[in-house]
Amino acid sequence: MEQQSITIDDDYTGDLSGTSGAQRRTVPGATITKMSVGPMDNNTYLVTCTATGKSLLIDAANDADRIVRLIEEQAPQLELIVTTHQHHDHWFALAEVTEKTGRPTAAHPLDSEILSVHPDRSLEDGDTITVGDLTLEVIHLSGHTPGGITLALTEQGGTGRVHLFTGDSLFPGGVGKTPDAERFTSLMNDVESKLFDRFPDDTPFYPGHGKDSTLGAERPHLQEWRERGW
Repeated sequence: MEQQSITIDDDYTGDLSGTSGAQRRTVPGATITKMSVGPMDNNTYLVTCTATGKSLLIDAANDADRIVRLIEEQAPQLELIVTTHQHHDHWFALAEVTEKTGRPTAAHPLDSEILSVHPDRSLEDGDTITVGDLTLEVIHLSGHTPGGITLALTEQGGTGRVHLFTGDSLFPGGVGKTPDAERFTSLMNDVESKLFDRFPDDTPFYPGHGKDSTLGAERPHLQEWRERGW
């Protein structure tokens, strides 16, 4: 039976609840396509350079067939598959997607050993990824896992606006789960110094599960997060 195409909604809200399709956001120089996969509603993202058609996949989390179909239909010039961190629900489909697309993979070295595919490229804090005319910066955030990363996409056309793909390090309402107080403090320190202290309030971020938010919407609650310890 012929597989059904992935439905793409260009009226982007970041809320994928109740839909089996994907949403696409258009920003200067790029499109961001978001799809929810698997029983834990993981978000997988395609970032595509408008000028060249080249793309980056963030987290081959689950539902390999749907991800591959999304790539085939929306991003045939896929350049790289990035895994944001080592937790299994974010790379369950990695081996199958890599095999079917033949594309290289990348992750932070502190999280790479557990992955189903050994990364072709190690991503360290401050590294950059080039996708067509786009540049994404790697930001290491330690605490949820040792090698968790955020990718910072800068819009084209001189706007300078940045879009953050935060994995499970930052969500609307708090940082990601940590196993103890020491690693919670590490994550909070990194999130504050490397994200909130650096980028303005209108910076949107795209987490590994659920809805998006902006740094401005979350900034007033940073001290509250520290006091509650999660």
